[in-house]
Amino acid sequence: MEQALFLLLGAVLSFGLVALGSRYLDFRAQRPEDFAGKGPEFDLRKHLSGPILCEGVIYGPTGRVSSRFVADMHAHWEGNVGVMTEQFRYDSGATQSREWRLTLGNDGTIRAEAPDVVGTGRGVQCGAGVQLCYRIRLPEDAGGHVLDTTDWMYLMENGAIINRSQFRKYGIKVAELVATMRRKEH
Repeated sequence: MEQALFLLLGAVLSFGLVALGSRYLDFRAQRPEDFAGKGPEFDLRKHLSGPILCEGVIYGPTGRVSSRFVADMHAHWEGNVGVMTEQFRYDSGATQSREWRLTLGNDGTIRAEAPDVVGTGRGVQCGAGVQLCYRIRLPEDAGGHVLDTTDWMYLMENGAIINRSQFRKYGIKVAELVATMRRKEH
C-alpha cells in the first residue's frame, strides 16, 4: 500500500513538473511583452506588404522533417485592414492556397480570418515579435483535423522574418513549422 502511494505521489509530482515546465520554459511560455523594446519594431503593414518569398520546413511529431515548401505571398493594406494571399508549393508536388484577412487594432492587437481557420485568430504585435493563435482545419486529404496553432514571427535587423509555428491536437504537439519570409525582389 505504501509503495502504491509513493508511486501515485511520484506520478502527480512528475505531471506537475512537466506542466510547470511547459508553462514557464517552452515555446508556449513566450509572451508578446517579452519583445517590447527589443530589436526593430514589427509593423505588419510595413513588413508584411507587397510580394514576399517564404521558404520553410514542417516537422512531424517526432521532430523529423515531414515536408518542405516554398510559398509566394502578397499582402496589401488599406489602413488597418490587410489581405495576404499565400500560394504554397510542397516538395511532394502538392499545392495549397490561402487568403488571410487581417485587422489591426490601434493597441497592437490582430484579428485574422481565413477559409480554413475555425473562428477568428487573435494575436498581438509587440516590439520585434508577433504572436498569432488560431484553430486551423487541415485539408481532407490530410485528415481534416482541427489543430490549435500558435505562430510566432520575429523581425530581424535586415527585414527578414523568421516564423515558428506549433500545431497541437488535444494539447499534444503534432507538428512544427519553421520558415523565413523576406521581400521578393522584382
